[in-house]
Amino acid sequence: MDRVEVSTDVYLPPEEIYEFLEDFPGYADYSKYLKEVRSDGTGEEGTRYDLEFAWWKLNYTARSEVTDTDPPERIDWRIVKDVDAGGYWQVEPRPEAAPPDRETASRVRFVVEFDPDSANAGALDLPALVSIGWVIDKIRPKVLEEAERVVERIVADLEGERRDVELRVHEQPSSV
Repeated sequence: MDRVEVSTDVYLPPEEIYEFLEDFPGYADYSKYLKEVRSDGTGEEGTRYDLEFAWWKLNYTARSEVTDTDPPERIDWRIVKDVDAGGYWQVEPRPEAAPPDRETASRVRFVVEFDPDSANAGALDLPALVSIGWVIDKIRPKVLEEAERVVERIVADLEGERRDVELRVHEQPSSV
């Protein structure tokens, strides 16, 4: 199982961050490869999302489901078809990390776990002479890039302005 974990501090209380993260369809605005998100639910446990990705010559719709929520601290999810993958958003209060001009801070952690060997090659319309192994090798580092990009853009929207965001990459795919 590969694992990507990215975290940073956001200068807001956990409740505001959690409410923002719960609005998953908005994530398409932050991702280079996620083109559209359709939801069946409002973000609570059991909500399902269709995630339309496009990269290179591939288009793919993943289906995810919120498996557990613990407001304002955690949102767990999993992919429900074609690949063994899941993860969570975690928000922890860290008032001591707030700069002098901010009232508080929270640590936001984004974790993705996936088994690249579980990918269903039949779910992708691969060009001739392209193997699922080649695609997985190319996608692994992009998972880390996307996690970093999404977290940086979310911080800018949450705080209302862009700033240098110190991202902590705790783990990354085994092939990066």
